[in-house]
Amino acid sequence: MNKKIERCDWVSNDDLYIKYHDTEWGVPVYDDKKLFEFLTLESFQAGLSWITILRKRDNFRKAFDDFDYKKIALYNDKKFELLMSDVGIIRNRLKIKAAISNAKAFIKVQNEFESFSNYFWGFVNYKPKINNFKTKKDVPAKTELSDKISKDMKKRGFKFVGSTIIYSHMQATGMVNDHTTNCFRYKEINDICR
Repeated sequence: MNKKIERCDWVSNDDLYIKYHDTEWGVPVYDDKKLFEFLTLESFQAGLSWITILRKRDNFRKAFDDFDYKKIALYNDKKFELLMSDVGIIRNRLKIKAAISNAKAFIKVQNEFESFSNYFWGFVNYKPKINNFKTKKDVPAKTELSDKISKDMKKRGFKFVGSTIIYSHMQATGMVNDHTTNCFRYKEINDICR
């Protein structure tokens, strides 16, 4: 008899969601390009469901030059209008402008800290925080740390980086392990983090 795999209870039966949860969510990310991708997707997600973003992720990759922040930082008005007419992505004027200005801010941070990863992970002394949440209700939407990071990023010119978005980014990129303790990934992620 097959034992049912226990997952975090926010995961639906959608195969895309299951794959994302089982292979990506909460795994520590140190690669700048991947960190920029998650940051961009998180900012587009504001006010929407994550599954909406996951379903459009490949379209975002095509539209935003595979999240090449150096190219995105150079986007002009013509490229902006192309993005605004792209039905495959979220066509929100402020979010698209934010992606472009965030690419510029991202590069400035890289220049100061040698990498965005150094800057971002520096907030936790380069070590993921392992939480111990039993249910989805126990998991916070934001924390004092996400408040601090959000404030610092806004000061550096980033847009759409409120504390809730930053905490989601921390969860997605493994700065915190917020898999619930009953989830099969909780122990696997902790083992990666040790």
